[in-house]
Amino acid sequence: MEKFKLGWFSTGRDQAARDLLEVVLKDIQAGVIPRCEVSYVFCSREEGEDRESDRFIQKVHENNIPLVCFSSQKFNPELRKKGLELEKQGEIKIIEKWRGLYDREVTERIKDFPAHLIVLAGYMLVVGKEMCREHSMVNLHPARPGGPKGSWQEVIWELMLERSEETGVMMHLVTPVLDEGPPVTYCIFSIKGPSFDLHWRELEERERRQPGFLRQGGVKSAQELSLFHKIRDKGLVREFPLISYTVKVFAEGKVRVEGDKILDSQGIELSGGYNLTEMIDQAVEK
Repeated sequence: MEKFKLGWFSTGRDQAARDLLEVVLKDIQAGVIPRCEVSYVFCSREEGEDRESDRFIQKVHENNIPLVCFSSQKFNPELRKKGLELEKQGEIKIIEKWRGLYDREVTERIKDFPAHLIVLAGYMLVVGKEMCREHSMVNLHPARPGGPKGSWQEVIWELMLERSEETGVMMHLVTPVLDEGPPVTYCIFSIKGPSFDLHWRELEERERRQPGFLRQGGVKSAQELSLFHKIRDKGLVREFPLISYTVKVFAEGKVRVEGDKILDSQGIELSGGYNLTEMIDQAVEK
């Protein structure tokens, strides 16, 4: 039977980028992810640009995986700089043009490496429309389907503002609009109950003493509270297994992407994604 081939996109900017790749490689080797191989790794930095990405590049070499590097910083830098500046003012045409040009170069460089699925793991660029149409790409987002958008810090802040009962982690289909792609896989966990009660009380006490403390102070204020870090810890421990088990259900044929739709093995659309909560909970409890 043909192996399931995985493409891997990363900027390689930190230890987490290396750990994410290492976890998936170990699960492939151990047979947790069956009949799978990493066809190639693409890195948006080149050797010598940054110490952390150099370590990531070295990790790829150590595992004898084909590596494609193409620096986003060095590609058409004047257009990129202008586009990023205008994007802050709400004008996106220039940065979208740069992304399209960059993505075409990337597509040309990876064309000889087949991949059934591409995982974005610590990839710090927004993918343009053309690449999203040409490739099935998934990305991690630290919230449940329908949950808050934005960075993990912004997600937790909003959960605290809304006094949410639960949250989660999901892999979603990559689209040109950040964090807007349909959910592919997900897990859910509670952020209420005995282990959280003390932390929620701390928030309420702070709000009593300083009305509007959390809303007005934003993420910075949220980070002062133990609840923020408790939620982060419970989510972070689920991110690594979610990526591995997402690849697993793709490799097993339980989930596939057709266009902008997520389908199960029977071809039935999974409008809310594939629920991996039970599998992830078991992995976390080991």
